[in-house]
Amino acid sequence: MDKQTEIELQAAAFRRLQKHLMEDRTDVQNIDMMNLAGFCRNCLSRWYQEAANEKGIELGKDEARKIFYGMTMEEWKANYQTDASPAKQAEFEVAFEENVGKKG
Repeated sequence: MDKQTEIELQAAAFRRLQKHLMEDRTDVQNIDMMNLAGFCRNCLSRWYQEAANEKGIELGKDEARKIFYGMTMEEWKANYQTDASPAKQAEFEVAFEENVGKKG
């Protein structure tokens, strides 16, 4: 397979993952994804931001999230985010540190 076709297939797979998370499974909470898989929608938007920045494209966190989510974080939270239990929040602190790094 040539490199351009590989890139196009990877991009198509990413778009399908994005659609799945943003349209098909809005019921799945970011905190549950992070606790179980070590990444969430925010991670995907951050990776998008980092890729843009590596290409010399200035893209901030909020802008990258809006691109990935198709709406602002405030809109996403109002429409889809539910409250997390203290136990899930504690799990998240561990998962975040292990997979993203220390907060702060």
